[in-house]
Amino acid sequence: MPYYAEKTHILVVDDDDRIRDLLKRYLQRQDFVVSTAQSAMEAEDVLKNFSYDLMVLDVMMPGKDGISYTEEIRKQSDLPVILLTAKGEVEDRLAGLSSGADDYLVKPFEPQELLLRIQAVLKRAQKYKVKSSQKVKIGPWIYDRDNKALSHEADGQSVALTDSEGALCNILVEHANNPVSRYDIADKMGLSGNERSIDVQITRLRKKIEDDSRTPTLLKTIRGKGYLLKVSDVV
Repeated sequence: MPYYAEKTHILVVDDDDRIRDLLKRYLQRQDFVVSTAQSAMEAEDVLKNFSYDLMVLDVMMPGKDGISYTEEIRKQSDLPVILLTAKGEVEDRLAGLSSGADDYLVKPFEPQELLLRIQAVLKRAQKYKVKSSQKVKIGPWIYDRDNKALSHEADGQSVALTDSEGALCNILVEHANNPVSRYDIADKMGLSGNERSIDVQITRLRKKIEDDSRTPTLLKTIRGKGYLLKVSDVV
């Protein structure tokens, strides 16, 4: 999965055994780790002991409904939530989104549509985390955006970056896991018209973060698109 160092863990909450099991099997085939709960109360207990990347939550359940539960979640967590419901009226969708849900899907639906919505929500959530976080993880490295400082996660040993390399890192992290053209990088660094100098900066940065700068795995060249920095997590 993009944006995640490990498999994404999803919690499916639905009182309908058939739907719950169907979604679990389907999402597992898409390489997600999936847990299930049949009520908001059961989900609350599960969340006390485990961390999840996203929740798929049914609205119409006995006891606490999905909208009320989403409102409770939002008071203490930014866990992404996609609501499932048989109600497709505009008022119902607005109520779901107003509760703090990230998306709202009306039953019946194709599993592939849910998959696409999950991927979109996860992508938005991770982009927000990266943009709002001071420190990010790049392979075995921790990069501090505010101080433009790079250190090894295992032993804390720092690697000196020039001002230009720090500025380059910040631009690449801002577009984490997405390619940025040398022209856009040059423009952001005030080097418009001197795009080739970006290639030199990239080469120097690779020598500092890659095991083998000739076969980069962290700072990659995407043909026809630019350079991509693999950010695996936020710190």
